Amino acid sequence: MKRTRSSFSRWLALAAMLATSLASGIASGEDLLQIYREAQKSDPTIAGARSQWEATQERVPQARAGLLPNVAVQGQANINQFDQTINTTPKTDFSRDFWVGSATFSASQPLYRPQNVILLGQAKEQVTQSDFTLAIAQQDLIIRTAVAYFDVLLAEYNIELAEQQKLAVAEQLAQAKRNFEVGTATITDTNEAQAKYDSIIATEIQARNDLDRRRTALAAIIGRFPRGLSRVGRGFEPALPNPNNIEYWVDRALKENLSVRFAQSNYDIATLEVDRAKAGHYPTLDLVASYQALTSNGSTSLNFVNESRLAQLGLLLNVPLYQGGFVNSRVRETISLQDRSRADLESARRSAVTNAQDGFSGVNSAAASVKAFEQAVASAEVALQSNILGQEVGIRTNLDVLNVQQNVFSTRRDLANAYFTYLLAVLRLKSAIGSLNEQDLEDLNRRLNG
Repeated sequence: MKRTRSSFSRWLALAAMLATSLASGIASGEDLLQIYREAQKSDPTIAGARSQWEATQERVPQARAGLLPNVAVQGQANINQFDQTINTTPKTDFSRDFWVGSATFSASQPLYRPQNVILLGQAKEQVTQSDFTLAIAQQDLIIRTAVAYFDVLLAEYNIELAEQQKLAVAEQLAQAKRNFEVGTATITDTNEAQAKYDSIIATEIQARNDLDRRRTALAAIIGRFPRGLSRVGRGFEPALPNPNNIEYWVDRALKENLSVRFAQSNYDIATLEVDRAKAGHYPTLDLVASYQALTSNGSTSLNFVNESRLAQLGLLLNVPLYQGGFVNSRVRETISLQDRSRADLESARRSAVTNAQDGFSGVNSAAASVKAFEQAVASAEVALQSNILGQEVGIRTNLDVLNVQQNVFSTRRDLANAYFTYLLAVLRLKSAIGSLNEQDLEDLNRRLNG
């Protein structure tokens, strides 16, 4: 009877240790928000997106330059040597050295250039579009970081589960050997426990390899290997979408999804490009002015200092009449590109609807899974305790306990995975409506460590 109580106590201690390992809030290590802020500094993808955003900001001053004055100064200085021989009798040689210098100041101010005006409008739209592009990259970074973070945590859970399984099966193997030695069990129980133990060793090796891969994937984002990650805290309660109405989320996705807004901006730019192509038929009008100063100390025929000044002010009108059909071809091209942008916009809208629906159902489904797996874990633990007692009194075999124990381990792993699936579904739903930002990650981080 003493051995029975001792064995039962060890099983209870094992179950308690496993529960503490998976359910307790481990505050040590870097949390999700710390990892994300590290990713903001080190991730090459977001760094490239920021550089592209900064480059796009220059589109407006470049386009505006086409509507502002163009001023230039040109100077020239030449030293000339003139030699001439006249075949007369006697022969006549003529030689003269002289220099010539000139300076020209010119300026032009566009008065009517519709193509340049439209180009400025396109540049402003491109700057707005770059904001959407950067925001999409930032949302993508949040999700990539969260996925990598949770993948590492889940891989760590798998290792811990394998270790706890190994401890439990080692206890069962030792007990089976003791029972065989005293004649209360057959060699079959020992062989079954040994086979299970060997299988868990292989599983543990695979789990450790998987953890190395997951840590490497996270290191590719933050530029280093994490020192250790915080776990999900106690009292985690998955909340449903608020409001829990799919039409609300679909409507917001159609209006606010960043990919939709990017595609809309792209369509607007394409429409302006059609107008700019048509403007190739329009005349242009510029105000032009120039001032030229010329001085020299002679020429080939003169031998005195010469100075002249010339100032001009006028209008330059250019009326295109025929350009080989280029403008008409360009118009047809831009109209086709506008149609493609319209199709891309419709595709973005449909994708936004799909993402919103998937995100909404994903949050609800994942929340339900968390509740279900929590109940499954509780039931599995009760079943394990019942089978342990059954084995002690002889109505359950060693294999029965091993099978139920395996169910406890796998159910706890599934619960951890359900937690992470829920958290990622929340992030993806917010991304679908274009509202995902660092504040959402801060809120999520507090829930993880609560």
